[in-house]
Amino acid sequence: MARESTLSIDGLTLSYRCAGNPRSPWLILLHGWPQSKSIYDPVLDELGRDAHAIAFDLPGIGGSLGVPPGPSPCELHALAGLLLRAAESLGAHSIVFAGVDIGGMLAFAAAREHGAGIAGAVVMNTVIPGVAPWSRLVAEPRIWHFAFHAIPQLPELLVSGRERAYFDYFYDLLAGDKHALTNEIRNDWTRAYQRPEALKAGFDWYRALERAAQRNARPVRIDTPILYLRGDAGGRDIDDYVEGLRKAGAANLRSRLISGSGEFLPVEAPAATCEALRAFRAELGHTA
Repeated sequence: MARESTLSIDGLTLSYRCAGNPRSPWLILLHGWPQSKSIYDPVLDELGRDAHAIAFDLPGIGGSLGVPPGPSPCELHALAGLLLRAAESLGAHSIVFAGVDIGGMLAFAAAREHGAGIAGAVVMNTVIPGVAPWSRLVAEPRIWHFAFHAIPQLPELLVSGRERAYFDYFYDLLAGDKHALTNEIRNDWTRAYQRPEALKAGFDWYRALERAAQRNARPVRIDTPILYLRGDAGGRDIDDYVEGLRKAGAANLRSRLISGSGEFLPVEAPAATCEALRAFRAELGHTA
């Protein structure tokens, strides 16, 4: 059964839920916006059968308290490094980072910037800043919120006190089946952002995307194995994302399309998500 705990690092409190034997290979699970670690509740115990699966609330969100230190606390590569150090402080080894949405961006940052410390990375249902098809997507009217969330202070002013209604728009838009996101799930995720500092932390991720795009636009060789997972309900061509990752330097890349799911793979397609993560781990073999 999954266990809940916290750890302290760099003046922060990080909340996490974990399942499995710590002697097994570690699987670090990262949520996106506007979600919390509970997006992995449907898969955590199953993944814990043959891995030590640990799902963090990202800094400032839900049970995780405090602002990361430094002049740019929400820089993706710095957040990825912080979460890697947090996992290592718990004894993590043979680490695979996996994330949805913003969490997928962090998994890519871990592979690109901290590849020596991890065995692999799984990027789920997201575009990577600065990596094709990034420029095309952020220009689409449907992706209007990337620009809105990057504006200082205004999103907090307009969304505060209306979090559930605002988030519901995105839950309904991005889910393959909006009914898969139950009222309980939506309420849980909304509570994770209702503190003013939590709401700001979520928008601050978007404010850091342009800097991440500038960083990622410079291709570097990434030898860390990467799996790109995507639900097919969004209707976008997975090949566009895979080709962009290759051009960004991903030298050990594979991809997989999950049928019948939208953005929220662990909730919408838990069995297929578990199977894909297990298959990727098996492919890593001795490198894990």
